[in-house]
Amino acid sequence: MAVTQTTSARADGQPRKMTISTNNSPPQPREVADHQHASSKQYKHTFAIHSQTRTSRLSSDAETSPSFFGFRNLMCVGLVASNLRLVIENFRKYGLLVTLSGAEVAPGDWSHFCSLYLLTPCFLLIAYLIEAAAARYAHTKVAERKRVVDDKDKQRAEIQKRHLFSTWRVIAMAHGFNATLMLVIATYEVYFNIHNPGLAAFAELHAVIVWLKVCSHAYVNADPTGTLVLPELYKSCPYPKNITLKNLSYFWWAPTLVYQPVYPMTERTRWDFVAKRLLEFLILTIVIWIACAQYAVPLLQNSLDDISQLNLVGIFERVLKLSTISLVCWLAGFFALFQSALNLLAEILCFGDREFYGDWWNSSDLRSYWTSWNKPVTHFMKRHIYAPMVGRGVPPVLAQIITFLFSGLLHELLVGVPTHNILGVAFLGMVAQIPLILLTDPLSRMTGHNGKLAGNLIFWMTVRIPTSSYGNQH
Repeated sequence: MAVTQTTSARADGQPRKMTISTNNSPPQPREVADHQHASSKQYKHTFAIHSQTRTSRLSSDAETSPSFFGFRNLMCVGLVASNLRLVIENFRKYGLLVTLSGAEVAPGDWSHFCSLYLLTPCFLLIAYLIEAAAARYAHTKVAERKRVVDDKDKQRAEIQKRHLFSTWRVIAMAHGFNATLMLVIATYEVYFNIHNPGLAAFAELHAVIVWLKVCSHAYVNADPTGTLVLPELYKSCPYPKNITLKNLSYFWWAPTLVYQPVYPMTERTRWDFVAKRLLEFLILTIVIWIACAQYAVPLLQNSLDDISQLNLVGIFERVLKLSTISLVCWLAGFFALFQSALNLLAEILCFGDREFYGDWWNSSDLRSYWTSWNKPVTHFMKRHIYAPMVGRGVPPVLAQIITFLFSGLLHELLVGVPTHNILGVAFLGMVAQIPLILLTDPLSRMTGHNGKLAGNLIFWMTVRIPTSSYGNQH
């Protein structure tokens, strides 16, 4: 780079030196970057805003689904505000209806409830005695048959096998009679002698649960010859080693309706976990009690005139109004039973498999809902009702319908008997689900989001109305 100096005259007459660079080399990269940075600070409006093709966030062809976190918060705020208005309106209109005196239970109800609850172990003891006698008989006959087979007397071995299975059918009938007699006695006592709906519902629920458990216990042990291939889990306690009072008592309390000789177990009981689940159960039970006494009862009483006059518009309006409080009670009851109570029992008993429900709230069809919201009942129906029918040649669709009708009868027992109103509402509500299942099945198989969205909306509408219908029956 060459530098030259020149002299020029200033305004005051004095000479002025000037340095002129005659550098002809290109500017350095750092100089260019500094110049561009200065330009970008000075001219910010020149960059390209629309530099690529993009879709709107809520368009169906968007690359990624947007988050609706804010909308969920808005809906929660709206629900709280609207329901708070209803709370204030209810209090101004009726005052405080929840009182401890209204929760009193007649002494007769308590006596019948306690005697009925203590009677249940007697039927379990009978089931144990039947199974123990069957185990001894099977052990003797299987040993005799083995000796006959060793002697190569095939005809006699076949006769003994037929005798064994015919005797096993008699034992199964004895189990069925024992379990059904218990259910009939419990249903009679609840319907005619226990008038408190809470005690009546608990007593009938307990009777139905024990009935299903006894049936499962008898069914699983129905392999006198021991020819079935056992799962690896069962080999630590094969038949008849599982026929003990301890084993049967564990099954009585275990949070499942399907009998197994062995269950997956946890290592220890976490008592802090038990305390949390117990607190949840108590709080939710109080919430349901307050909701029913303060809101549902006066609403039902105000509906009597419309029902007696068959005012369809008024009845429909009351059903819609009742659906909100019914849905709250139903969701609280679901959480209290399946999350709090069953997990509490499982933790105390170290019961390992705690998948008591699936994410049924995301169901895009009614079939997914009915197979995921109550897994203990689903497992029982699949193992002891549906699978045996299909195994005997019944078409799967017909087997599904029969299974669903059987479930409807159980719902009618659990709703109609404690409320002393066997009207068939619960059963018809279950039957009405069958065409809805057929309607929503194609929606779940549709590609894209719209089919699942429509199916989930139909699911919530069909769940919301039946809960209020059950409330009307109460």
